[in-house]
Amino acid sequence: MSEENNPFDKAKESASDAYDSTKETFNEAADAAKESARDFQRGLNDTVNNGDNKKLLAGLLGIFLGSLGVHKFILGYQKEGFILAGLTVIGWITTCVFFGIFIVMATYAVGLIEGIIYLTKSDEEFYNTYQAGRKPWF
Repeated sequence: MSEENNPFDKAKESASDAYDSTKETFNEAADAAKESARDFQRGLNDTVNNGDNKKLLAGLLGIFLGSLGVHKFILGYQKEGFILAGLTVIGWITTCVFFGIFIVMATYAVGLIEGIIYLTKSDEEFYNTYQAGRKPWF
C-alpha cells in the first residue's frame, strides 16, 4: 500500500512546495508594492507640503481652472486672480450678446498658457520668476 501512496505523497509534497514558493513570491511582491507606495507617499508629501515652491499645483490649476484665476490666488496674486475671475463671470453673463464667449475663451487661454509655462520652467526658475520676483502675468 505504501507503494500506491508514493505517487500521491510526491504530488502532495510538490503541491506543498509550489504553494510555499508561490506564497513567498507574493509576499516579496507585496513588500515591494508597499515600499513603492511609501516612496510615492513621501514624494507626494514633499510636493504638497512644500510651501516654498508651488509650481506643480499652480501649473495644474492654471490648466484646469485657469479662467477662474485659481492659480493666481495660489501664488498670492489676488488682484490678478480677481481680474480673471471677474472677466470670466462677465463673459458668461454676456454670452447672449455673442461677444462674451470670446472673453471666456481668452481667460481660458490665459490660464492654459500660464499653466503650461509654469510646468515647463525649472523649479528654481519658477521660484525666482513668480514667487520671489512676483511677476504676475506670463
